[in-house]
Amino acid sequence: MPVAEQDQTRGETASPSALVPVPTGPLEVPITAVMPEAEARRVRLSLIVPTYNESKNIAEMIRHLTELLEGPLRGDYELIVVDDDSPDRTWEIARSLTAQYPALRVMRREQERGLSSAVIRGWQIARGEVLAVIDADLQHPPEITLELWKEIERGADLTVASRHTGGGGVSTWSLSRRVLSRGAQLLGLMLLPGVLGRVSDPMSGYFMVRRAAIGGRTMSPLGYKILIEVIGRGKIGSIVEIGYVFRERSEGESKVTWRLYIDYLRHLVRLRLTR
Repeated sequence: MPVAEQDQTRGETASPSALVPVPTGPLEVPITAVMPEAEARRVRLSLIVPTYNESKNIAEMIRHLTELLEGPLRGDYELIVVDDDSPDRTWEIARSLTAQYPALRVMRREQERGLSSAVIRGWQIARGEVLAVIDADLQHPPEITLELWKEIERGADLTVASRHTGGGGVSTWSLSRRVLSRGAQLLGLMLLPGVLGRVSDPMSGYFMVRRAAIGGRTMSPLGYKILIEVIGRGKIGSIVEIGYVFRERSEGESKVTWRLYIDYLRHLVRLRLTR
């Protein structure tokens, strides 16, 4: 029974949880989970949902993820929304949901911006042995989360939802967008074959990784392609990919811009130089 319902049976109304403080300093994932609250305990899975102006989607996403994860991971997972101070107050809507969903935590970042750094800040306060990320716009089908988790349980270090493996696809993308995406991937293969060559969809933003594989590693991402950073700097052994069809956004606006592709190229060069 959700916390809100339990409190109502006692004639009380549950209050939303406080916002999680934003970590500072280097973008380094702790080797072991940091537990500032006395009542906190470790969980098996921490799933980060980075957001910016996703007020129309966040409630549906949290509901769907909770329904999926309550089966295999009841009481042993957490959802962490990391919001970049959205003008539409996504963080406020997410915070209001914490009374209904006890596994939900919310962070509001007012001084930093960027999807990749948002994911890492979420991982820094995560309690899970396995760290994950999924977009909030419902373009990543939430049900694939269970397939990714099954492969982690079978021993994979990294499980990736891929648009370019069996069963994968990009829905109704235009030809120009398909060419741009593939071109960016091919360029990455030329610059970093040992990184981008390990997966069919290195630009995926939907995956799970064991904390042990990236704990203690300082990350230095640019733009929004965090998976490249994870593979490039982490100690990743076995990788399993799960095909999925990228959905078109039904609510809100796309955040894909030319600036993101420029950041992607800068990221590739930086990672190559440091390797």
